[in-house]
Amino acid sequence: MTTPQSISFVPDMATSPVVVPFFDAHTNTISYIVRDPGSNACAVIDSVMDFDYAAGKMAFEGADQIIAHIRDHKWQLEWLIETHVHADHLSAAPYIQQELGGKLGIGDQICVVQDTFGKIFNEGTDFQRDGSQFDRLFKEADTYQIGNLTAHTLFTPGHTPADMVHIIGDAAFVGDTLFMPDGGSARADFPGGDARTLYRSIQRLLQLPDKMRLFMCHDYGPNGRDIQWETTVEAEREHNIHVGHGTNEDAFVQMREARDKTLSMPKLIIPSLQVNMRAGNLPPKADNGKTYLKVPINTL
Repeated sequence: MTTPQSISFVPDMATSPVVVPFFDAHTNTISYIVRDPGSNACAVIDSVMDFDYAAGKMAFEGADQIIAHIRDHKWQLEWLIETHVHADHLSAAPYIQQELGGKLGIGDQICVVQDTFGKIFNEGTDFQRDGSQFDRLFKEADTYQIGNLTAHTLFTPGHTPADMVHIIGDAAFVGDTLFMPDGGSARADFPGGDARTLYRSIQRLLQLPDKMRLFMCHDYGPNGRDIQWETTVEAEREHNIHVGHGTNEDAFVQMREARDKTLSMPKLIIPSLQVNMRAGNLPPKADNGKTYLKVPINTL
């Protein structure tokens, strides 16, 4: 078995941030407000824009719930975090930022994603592929502050080239690196994804302390159970159906690649990628003043 890359910091397990989840039933996404227990400072992780693809209509009901919660509690938004460029929902980060302020951050490998999908969507030279649409590009083991809380970044590619886990006190926000133990792991067949890389990233994550709380970005209620979004490193290590019980790398890769071949593309992948690689912003308006999304044929 490949030895996972070590983690260069010691998590602060004595500090437990306040975590408020918001579940979006249309995309099975869980967004979070994370608050410093010692102040009113908070962050929003993986927000969701409501998007009716068939009608081409945007709305912000879910984002408005997050905004209202922050305002009602008189919290101060300092960060809007994207764990990766999502392929199954559109980010509401610019909308929330316009209402509440805060800085928008993502992993620095966003540049790889922008280059890949800039070509797929034929965006031309006007589309910047340097991550400049975001306020902060995080590298491995970077830190940032949410009030008195120190957040750490852990680079976990595989689902996409730019996935990052954010570790804040005793809580880790894992994006699509892992699902709940009975959900396994995320697909790795999007452009730039890789099952072997995903396995190694998961092994890094499983080095965290047993009692570290893990918060999922998605849950689909396998076998009809209620939606869940919180587990622990220990539970994942012991019970995850894809990587638990010491599953080896080759077995995981064989399983993941075979499973991915059976999966359909996410319903919102085409609009999601075009918007999310722009930090949640729509493409520039056309000459007629209207905004359009492209549909590449036989490309994804």
